[in-house]
Amino acid sequence: MSDPALETEKVGGQTPSGEYEGSQQVEIFGRPTGWRRFYYHPTTQVALLGFVCFMCPGMYNALTGLGGGGQVNAAAQANASSALYATFAFFGFFSGTISNVLGARLTLTLGTLGYPLYISSFLVVNIHPNVTAYVIASGAVLGVSAAMLWTAQGSLMMAYPTEAQKGLYIGIFWAIFNLGGVVGSAVAFAENFHSTANGVSNGTYIGFVVLTVTGFFLPLLMVDPEKMTRTDGTRVVLARHPSWKAEFLNLFVALKDDPWVVLLFPMFFASNYFYTWQFNDYNGALFTIRARSLNNFIYWSAQIFGSVFIGYCILDKKSLRRRTRAFLGWVIVFFMVFVVHIWSYFYQKTYTRASEASNPNKIDIYDSSFPSHVWLMIFYGFLDSMWQTYAYWLMGAMSNDMAKLAVFTGFYKCLQSSGAAGVWRADGVGLPYMNIFLSTWGLTAAGMLFAFPMVYFRVKDHTEPEDETL
Repeated sequence: MSDPALETEKVGGQTPSGEYEGSQQVEIFGRPTGWRRFYYHPTTQVALLGFVCFMCPGMYNALTGLGGGGQVNAAAQANASSALYATFAFFGFFSGTISNVLGARLTLTLGTLGYPLYISSFLVVNIHPNVTAYVIASGAVLGVSAAMLWTAQGSLMMAYPTEAQKGLYIGIFWAIFNLGGVVGSAVAFAENFHSTANGVSNGTYIGFVVLTVTGFFLPLLMVDPEKMTRTDGTRVVLARHPSWKAEFLNLFVALKDDPWVVLLFPMFFASNYFYTWQFNDYNGALFTIRARSLNNFIYWSAQIFGSVFIGYCILDKKSLRRRTRAFLGWVIVFFMVFVVHIWSYFYQKTYTRASEASNPNKIDIYDSSFPSHVWLMIFYGFLDSMWQTYAYWLMGAMSNDMAKLAVFTGFYKCLQSSGAAGVWRADGVGLPYMNIFLSTWGLTAAGMLFAFPMVYFRVKDHTEPEDETL
């Protein structure tokens, strides 16, 4: 029996506006009235989703972006990140199934639990330097919870907007989420402005833990997806709840029925790979702690502008066909890959891991070389946000079905984490900076080249009925 307060009026015989026209006939439902019209609006829910990630992954990003988790010795953080992404890779492959069975909101809530544990481990190691095993174990636990959080986030973010709004909604989410990195970096910068220790203070870690604990309660404020209506009157396509066996089979059915997604796998694999060189081998290696904090602040700020630019100005540009937008997005991201990495190469060839280990004179915010180096961080922020936004948009262009999108997001996070696990471990064992940099450049370029045939053959101007379900 439905709740009268939530009952919406069904209007038959119409089709929604936008890119659904000409592809399939769907039922339209009236929008809720009163305060529910705002609270149950997809934009409001995507914004709340963004604030969940603001508090949890946003604080994680702020900590990681400092290089070495804010520690003088980056080895413990690199090994913890390797453990994190290894467990993320395993559970990420099946997290789409978990989200379908438990529901996206419960999965999102459970996914927040690992973040305060992980950040608190750095507070512990700041006080007791010999308990690095606790940091690594916390990283492994965070990998499990993060797999659930990001899969639930991806399926919700891609299911709520209409086809014409997907780039905008991804941009809104990415902007709010990256504000977490901005705020966290600002806190770290203020706390450590006068520090000469080259590592962050206990107060910085305590502040991050408090914010991540707050993030656990935010999913409880979100509306159940089955009560959501898109802005064009169509209902969100609900995830089905068959047996666990059937859900696991969906992973393989998705590959069989939509094999084009395989061409996105190299792009998925590279999508977190570049963080290791950016944060540990560039920001962490070359700069003082306050310069690292400021770089981190500017990097996450740049991500906000990059995601809104490519999401709203390019991928949702209504005057262009969807296929045209897909090609234009590909060209922009591919161009940015080479601009950023050619620029980075000229810096990387001037230093090595050995030379920086014995160099006490790190670049500070008042040094003449700082402005040119920080501009590279800005462009890396643009590239990262454009890469992630474009990848999500491509998956959203393949289907509007929440269950299918959850499986695609699971693939994305599994492969993303596999790449990250490997490169963080390489950094933990001391692989030369240049080797990590060149592998990063090669993988990002290959990811875009493999994605091009998928964009050309699979992205259509409208989502067809056969693309809607597994």
